[in-house]
Amino acid sequence: MQREAYGSRLARELMVDQMHPAAVRTVAIAVAAFLVGAIAAGSASLRAAWEPIVRFVTLQDRPRPASANVLSEHEIEQLDGMPAQSQATLLLERSINHYQGANEQIAMRVDGWRGRITLDERLNNLFVTAINSDDLTVRVAGIEVDIAARGLEKNASTVDRLEQAARFGEQGPRVNAMWDLALIGNRGVDQAHIAEILMSGLHDQNENIRYWVVEGLAYLAIDSVIEPLLETFGSDPSAMIRERAACGLAQSGMFSAEQRRRAIPRFLDYTEDGALDAQTRLWAFQALRDITGQNLPHDPAAWRRWYESRPLAERPD
Repeated sequence: MQREAYGSRLARELMVDQMHPAAVRTVAIAVAAFLVGAIAAGSASLRAAWEPIVRFVTLQDRPRPASANVLSEHEIEQLDGMPAQSQATLLLERSINHYQGANEQIAMRVDGWRGRITLDERLNNLFVTAINSDDLTVRVAGIEVDIAARGLEKNASTVDRLEQAARFGEQGPRVNAMWDLALIGNRGVDQAHIAEILMSGLHDQNENIRYWVVEGLAYLAIDSVIEPLLETFGSDPSAMIRERAACGLAQSGMFSAEQRRRAIPRFLDYTEDGALDAQTRLWAFQALRDITGQNLPHDPAAWRRWYESRPLAERPD
């Protein structure tokens, strides 16, 4: 009975009368062969044969690629005929989805996009997605696109041009200059100088300036700014700034996993610091979890035992 119900339903769904005669013959032969084999094998075999095809993919499944995720030859051929904005949009989307060849195409083309693309709503949404990726190479792709959209040249002359605004400008121009410097600094331009410029605002009376200093340092992401960010986490009067410092060290920004692990000892100390308010200590626990992937209770002793159980080679210097 199950086989008859299945065969009847399948025949209706094929809508044979609307198909090309050749297609009808091909499908009919395939269906007939399938049904004859299934009938001969029995209903249990039918279910087993069909199950892998019709089974739903669930959120609990292991990652299952939908395709080979390779930038297609057709897309590559079409790129040169596309406007720069369309190139950037397509390639950043492909980078986010880990298509092989996307980052290489961005690297080849991004300098030519400068002054020719803008962060419209679509591209800006992709940029935000990219810089929140768990893959640093995707974050780099987002930063490169943002640099091009902002018309920035990655050289020391840009640093010189932006320095005064980043140090002394009004809030809007100053914030923009600090962000621009952080981005090009991340790409290797005059990093020590940019770090010094940014840190000159670390104790500014304007909370918004300090916020963007912390964001800038997290995106500059050189070793020398880890300690200032940790100090900011433990001492800044603004809860918002303390939270952003923890997030920049633990998850956002451009620090590598190895760099983030260097913050573990100080975050351990902060979990034990009774002078800190409860919220800041909670952020210290959350930072430890984000950095290590360990799901331990909010208990300083438990975290300390875990850390001291690690081989010395796995502990930051």
